[in-house]
Amino acid sequence: MATDFLSELTWRGLLHQTTSPLLQGHLLSAARLGYCGFDPTSDSLTVGNLVPLLILARWQQAGHRPLVVMGGATGLIGDPSGKTSERQLLSAERVLHNISQQRPVFTRLLDFSGKHAASIVDNADWLLRLGYIDVLREVGKHFSVNQMIARDSVSVRLNEREQGISYTEFSYMVLQAYDFLHLQRTAGCTVQIGGADQWGNICSGIDLIRRISGSDAFGITSQLVTKSDGTKIGKTESGAVYLNAARTSPYRFHQYWLQSADNDVGKFLRWFTFLTKARIEAIEAEHAANPGARGAQRVLADEVTQLIHGAEETQRANACAAALFAGDIRSLDGRSAADVAADLPGLRAPRGTLPAEGRALLDLLVETQLAASKREAREFLESGAVQVNGERAALDSKVTAQGLLHGSYAFIRRGKRQWAVAEFTA
Repeated sequence: MATDFLSELTWRGLLHQTTSPLLQGHLLSAARLGYCGFDPTSDSLTVGNLVPLLILARWQQAGHRPLVVMGGATGLIGDPSGKTSERQLLSAERVLHNISQQRPVFTRLLDFSGKHAASIVDNADWLLRLGYIDVLREVGKHFSVNQMIARDSVSVRLNEREQGISYTEFSYMVLQAYDFLHLQRTAGCTVQIGGADQWGNICSGIDLIRRISGSDAFGITSQLVTKSDGTKIGKTESGAVYLNAARTSPYRFHQYWLQSADNDVGKFLRWFTFLTKARIEAIEAEHAANPGARGAQRVLADEVTQLIHGAEETQRANACAAALFAGDIRSLDGRSAADVAADLPGLRAPRGTLPAEGRALLDLLVETQLAASKREAREFLESGAVQVNGERAALDSKVTAQGLLHGSYAFIRRGKRQWAVAEFTA
């Protein structure tokens, strides 16, 4: 028997809207098939995609079957939802590549075996076989242009004179609605899950199913997740935080969560982990008693990193952080050193060949912005406040090829917490 999925979303602060009061009974009466679509516009999903992905995992834990729909066809068009300008069209080859790169994260978070096994489909398998006239006759006649232009995803763009919206993107909601109809017809799928910005598209699919087959279908939307300051989840000064280790290293991923604000960490534990309500409340109580220890952030970082990258990479991320904190930078292996170096944006000297005589540390302190001037750099060196790769530096110290860590890195530490890295080729 399925458990109360909607109540689970509610206490976690994730539930935004449902399309019918009949949904609760529908979910509690039997195991249902529900789907969520994912856009292959990039070769990796981001932290922003993690909420709907984890909602699918919670759906499965509640006794239902999750269905991942990859947008092999709709990715060729582009969803205008939440976009203020036209997307650049991707080639079919790029879309297929992106889909292949995104697949591993689904297999990590969903169970593809057993009674409630998850499955993955690609809407290119049915949408690319449709004829244009067939779509206009079977599907298009059920769409009111008046209602379509009232949708937020369209109306916002229509009010932007310089941008507007192309017929291509205007048609996106028709294709997504047909996805829902096709899945209802062929697989018995009755529920679509998406973010709050997908409300209009979901309702279009439900209406199309009702008009053509007379069947009931339902929609669930989650809150659009933002930080307490109103900014988007997964956005940093250096760019998006990706779920693919090749785009965002496990160390940097772990650091992102470790740096969560006190005002955000409680809701992040609810949204991005599978910890119980009682456990989260206990963590919050401990954090309130001693916020300086950042215990809640440490639990959050470990839990989410383990979900996405596994226990071994989580341990590696913690080892990197510990090495920086203790100044034991030489304990890092080559890969860990590269990850740590990449996580020091704005404090990296330009990569280049190191001269045979080396580079004066006095100059590198200024170039890496650890000192505002040579005078200030000289003061730091004279006071013994500077280390290079874990060794205290003198005023006349130079960075030489022999002293580089793993043949590339000079990790420069000023005081206890200020780090920079100068990276060189051999």
